[in-house]
Amino acid sequence: MSPLRTFIVEDNKVIFDNLVSTLEELANVEVIGHAVDEQGAVQWLSQGDRFDLMIVDIFLLSGSGLGVLKAAQDAQVPARRVVLTNYATADIRKRCTLLGADRVFDKSCELEDLIAYCERISDGSASQPGSLQ
Repeated sequence: MSPLRTFIVEDNKVIFDNLVSTLEELANVEVIGHAVDEQGAVQWLSQGDRFDLMIVDIFLLSGSGLGVLKAAQDAQVPARRVVLTNYATADIRKRCTLLGADRVFDKSCELEDLIAYCERISDGSASQPGSLQ
């Protein structure tokens, strides 16, 4: 089974490096792109590279993960979109869902859930994008 081609939007280098190594080791993920801010992410998305999964943090070096989600929604990016944030409040979850996020994971306590979700996408047992399962 091919690895999930993944684009990550995360401005914290330590978190990014740890996330990449964890996902590549445990969840059959291949990181093919990375941005640290909204502008860089939107620019990367406009290149039209094919990918399967986008993981976005909400608070970035500049701009916001919400802006990245909006750009992906406007461009009708067919990849699954998930948010990984320390601010997974009910309001943020709702806003992300309205902007096309399939799931929202809390960095502090739901990393294992993200790994399991990636495994389910990879093996085909995850629900269709947009259904929040």
